[in-house]
Amino acid sequence: MLPGPDADPGPPRGRTNTLVCEAPADSDDPYWAFYEEVASAQLREWLPAQPARVLDVSGPRARFARQMVTAGHQVVRVVAQAEPADPAVGPGALLPIVGDARSLDWFSPASFDAVLAEARALSFCLATETTLDEIHSMLRPGGRLLLCVDSLLLGLARLAEQHRWAELSDVPRADVVLVPAEDGTITRCFWPEELRALLTSAGFAVDWIRPRTVLSAEAVKRAVAEDVSCFPTLVRTEVELSAEREGESIGIHLIASARRPA
Repeated sequence: MLPGPDADPGPPRGRTNTLVCEAPADSDDPYWAFYEEVASAQLREWLPAQPARVLDVSGPRARFARQMVTAGHQVVRVVAQAEPADPAVGPGALLPIVGDARSLDWFSPASFDAVLAEARALSFCLATETTLDEIHSMLRPGGRLLLCVDSLLLGLARLAEQHRWAELSDVPRADVVLVPAEDGTITRCFWPEELRALLTSAGFAVDWIRPRTVLSAEAVKRAVAEDVSCFPTLVRTEVELSAEREGESIGIHLIASARRPA
């Protein structure tokens, strides 16, 4: 079906009043600075305590890979094209590999301790089932997966913003919800129950599925404008709220942790 980042009055919007779901490259919006810190804190909590071999399929941004290298992990990062050497520093190591993150069968089975699919990577893999099967295969028994995807709430908001009323009315009957963006890309949106079923079908044991954010963009901006020193407290509060709202379809993104049974 073609019409498939927070309990809030509305997601953050860009300069053209168009709904956006990730920080623009040149954004100085305090909400997106907050969102980035929340993502970093959630990754830090999820990462293995001991050095691990991690596959990063999080798209063109290297910030997650740098964080993992700093934490001491050996990171294999899939990139679409060769790029300049990354300035990642730390006790770990970074190995960029040019390839297609939507098809990972060129990795050896059971060759990674963990896989990170941040930045909505699996929402761009429209055949998500196939990609999850491949991720499961390349994880060692006991290996873990952390992913971030577009939520169904975001998909519904986009369809409404584009005045796609017929597609919007079809969503409750759709098995798969694919939503076009203004730039021509199409992403797959999920609700928690669907995401859990996909992970389970691929052989994963699901640890949890949570909203990335719960606080509204307006609340964050207002709090930061009143007292910028509250920023760290806001981030800690958001991480705790997200954990408390496990299984709920709130906000523009969902995050999930799953593992290959030992």
